[in-house]
Amino acid sequence: MPSVPFHYVDLRTFCYATEDEKRVEQALRRFLPEEYEIERAVNRGHHGDRIVVFSARVDNADDVRYVLRQLSELSDIEDVMDELDERVDENCAFFLRLDKQDAFKGEVDRGEGITLRAKVEAYPAKQPAAVENAREALEQAREQAES
Repeated sequence: MPSVPFHYVDLRTFCYATEDEKRVEQALRRFLPEEYEIERAVNRGHHGDRIVVFSARVDNADDVRYVLRQLSELSDIEDVMDELDERVDENCAFFLRLDKQDAFKGEVDRGEGITLRAKVEAYPAKQPAAVENAREALEQAREQAES
């Protein structure tokens, strides 16, 4: 796979006052290459509680491929690929929510906690072309992970 049809992948999760920051960061790192830089922003919730936002933007092609290989471990990756028409918007952005608890345990499942947004490369920049490019990239990542 000489190139990858994604401009970037954004990953983001929140760490609430009841959660351990190191564990939440570890969950996000499940999808990132080793030693990848994670941004950390401290905010306050509506009731004054502390909320830490962890986020990372992956824009290097090799690193994007790494993230895609992690996604290929989803047990229902076929369902995700079947849903690409709904998961890729008119701005060619692909969205997926991942389970934070499972990520902390080293597993990859859809669920609540981690938001993935990836800008799909498409020429022309239209949703149908982006869907096809995303499908092809996910299929290649799955094949690569299986070999």
